[in-house]
Order: sequence, then C-alpha cells, then structure tokens
Amino acid sequence: MSRRCNQSLSTESAQPPKTAIVPARTPSAQLGDLPADELEHLAEEFGLHPADYKTRQHLVAALHERRQLIATMDREAMLDVIRWGRRPVSVNATKEQLALEIVRIKSMKLEGLSVRGLVVLAQLRGIKCTGKEPPELLTRWIHKQEGFFARFARKRRAWVGRMVANMLGEAETEPEYKFLPAQKDQPSTPGQPPAPRAGSIKDEIEEAGLLGGLASRVKREADSYLYQKLDEIESRIDRKLDEIDRRLADWRDKEIANRIRIIKITLWASVAVAAVSLVYSYIKLYFS
Repeated sequence: MSRRCNQSLSTESAQPPKTAIVPARTPSAQLGDLPADELEHLAEEFGLHPADYKTRQHLVAALHERRQLIATMDREAMLDVIRWGRRPVSVNATKEQLALEIVRIKSMKLEGLSVRGLVVLAQLRGIKCTGKEPPELLTRWIHKQEGFFARFARKRRAWVGRMVANMLGEAETEPEYKFLPAQKDQPSTPGQPPAPRAGSIKDEIEEAGLLGGLASRVKREADSYLYQKLDEIESRIDRKLDEIDRRLADWRDKEIANRIRIIKITLWASVAVAAVSLVYSYIKLYFS
C-alpha cells in the first residue's frame, strides 16, 4: 500500500520516492499497538518522517518495509558509511544498530564515501534506488533532498565552525577511525540518544550548530577526562591489591617458616627427652 502511494506521488525519475523501515526488536505485529507518539518517535529514529504518511497504517507499513530494507543491505557497505561518518559502534553491531547510527549522520560532505556506501546512505535518507545508478546521480539526489534553506543554514554553520576551529587551533587532519570494543549480547537501541561523534569541532558545529557542537565537544572531553581518571583510580587500586597480596604472601611465608621451626624444636625436644629417658632406664636397670 505504501509503495503504491509513493509511486503515485513520484512524477520525476530524478527525484525517486521515499522508502521506509522498522526495528527488529519490535515485531511488526506490535507496531500497531504502540501509542502514536512512540510510533512517530520510532519512525524518526529510522529516518522516516511521520508527516509524510496519511494514516497510522501507512506509517506501520513504512516501518515494516524499512525493516525489510535493512535486512537486505550489505553489512560491509554499511560499515563504509560508519567509517565515513565516524560513528562510534562496536565491531559486532547488528545491521539495525548500524542503520540507526547511519540515520543520525547529518553530514553532506560525501567525499571519501564508497559507491556502495553512497547507495546505503541514499536508501536510508529516503531515496529509492537500485544501486546501479552512477555516483554523480546519487550525490545530486542527496543534495537535492536537503533543500535551499537547509543548505544555506549548513553553509552558515560551516563558516562558524571553520572560524571556531581556527580560533582553537584545531588541526584539519582527523585521527584514524577505530571501532569500539566488541560487546556480548548487545541489544538494538532504537530511541537511545546518539553517541558523540568523534569528528572535528568544525564538522560538529556544521551539523549541530554552535552551541550543540561546543556542548558535544565539551561533553566528549569531560567523558575522556573522566575515563582517564577512572583508569588511574583502577590502576591505583590494582597496585594496592598487588601490594596487599605481596604482604599477605610474605606474612604467610613467615608464618609457615615459624611453624616449621616450632615443629623442629618440638621434635628435637622429644628426641632429647626420649634419650634422657632411655639413659635413665638403662642406669636404673643395671646400676640400681
């Protein structure tokens, strides 16, 4: 039903209709039972715009279609987008977790993104494509989707971010991207606040504005300082525990040595008493 609506709204081949998606941890049969605000929030988490759908059934169908789309995506292509967007994810993240992070990427600087990653990014931004389109056409579709006023606001934020980066003396080169450590039984996280992006201050201000970019940078620096202090405290605790273990081992060795010494003295005393008793018995037997 949603596909027929999108096809009726599509009049130009240069602007394909929007697609849709749904989380794996929320069964499609239960989507209709969700409250309206939760359903709309879930749709936004997966890159859908609830206002584009007339009824609740259309939105539920769009979420289900988006879920199927994510299941058919190439995981390596999604990882290309994650590296390009520098989103913090673990190496064993599921496709839906990767899709959630890709949707949170707002950058329009498509340089350095592979062709297969460009296809994934276009699909998750609501552009229906088959993957056979040339990269120039996909890039034009993505930029056309942004709109004039949004592009103007992004240019203004980019100029402010560049000025702030020059004031702070931040280098243009970014560190090499690294995945987060693998986590066991990591659940999908629709609705979870986005993790801070490990990019430059210029890119953060361009995406989130001056206050949002600075707040994100301050928060990340505070988290880094906190993690550093926690590591120092943990190392101190480890050193204290090692010292306690060493002292306990020394005390145990001394205690064992003292007990062995007491046993030796007791044995020698027993031998001496036995010898004296033997001599006394011999003298008593033959000389009394």
